[in-house]
Amino acid sequence: MRGAVAAVEKYGSRKATMGDIAMLAGIAKATLYNHFRTREDVYLAAVVAEVGGIASAARSKLPDGFGAAVGEAARLIDQHAAVRKIAADDPAALAALAAVGDGPAWNDARTQIADALSSAGYVDSSGAVDLVLRYLASHLLAPSTADDTTEAAALIAHAVAVSRPGAEERD
Repeated sequence: MRGAVAAVEKYGSRKATMGDIAMLAGIAKATLYNHFRTREDVYLAAVVAEVGGIASAARSKLPDGFGAAVGEAARLIDQHAAVRKIAADDPAALAALAAVGDGPAWNDARTQIADALSSAGYVDSSGAVDLVLRYLASHLLAPSTADDTTEAAALIAHAVAVSRPGAEERD
């Protein structure tokens, strides 16, 4: 999926071709077509892979607290070169991408967030998951400064902490 991300970074989401994606992935175009019928199919697989990579990096910050994990995910989204390229070249596509909904990428993101909440000892309710998901999706459209991201991530962690049993006494 690195080829798809690299193609978007280099050419933009509308101008990148299946040939560009294959070339940057170091594979034959026919090989790419053996796995994906359309460029949109490749992009969907790339988004799912990127969600997984961001989730993995964020999980590595869980020992520092849930806020640190959320902050890391937001930072990675803020600095994602392909996302920033789409923002510059095709803001309407980015707005559609940031509209939280259903589908493989959103469902995977929800699962990753629920797992992180559970690992951090938080209740992984649908409300808590969607609060975190919507906060992170907002970074697709409007990246933040490091200080703002740290502060907001701490606030998000506090907001979902109150859903933990006995959290009000501990927090």
